[in-house]
Amino acid sequence: MKRRSPARAPRPKRRLRPDTDEALNLTLEACVERKAVDGIVLDLRRLSDATDHFVIVSGTSDTHVKAIAEHVVARLHEIEVRPYHVEGLSQGRWVLVDYVDFVVHVFHPTLRAFYQLEVLWGDAPQRELPSS
Repeated sequence: MKRRSPARAPRPKRRLRPDTDEALNLTLEACVERKAVDGIVLDLRRLSDATDHFVIVSGTSDTHVKAIAEHVVARLHEIEVRPYHVEGLSQGRWVLVDYVDFVVHVFHPTLRAFYQLEVLWGDAPQRELPSS
């Protein structure tokens, strides 16, 4: 006769893929909370297969740029959303946080003026972040 193992409590289901709208809205809130400047969201769904949205914000200094990016990562970590890749955090001039469905660009103002992502993706529908 086979022994049955004792009944176990079912494991809670993990979300394999987070709700993009929820994560994107939380990202925008995090940027506003850290007083990001000149924030916009570019909707790239009809223009690119690489990602759905670019969130582009500026900080006023290297320290401010790092603080904004770190806060975004921390806030999304609260809902178990982790970045696929983070680039530039140690320098603080341009931090890129890739969440696959959307990418957050936190710029120092001089680099934002140089790269002009808003102009490069000028065909994309844009919306501004609410001011704090």
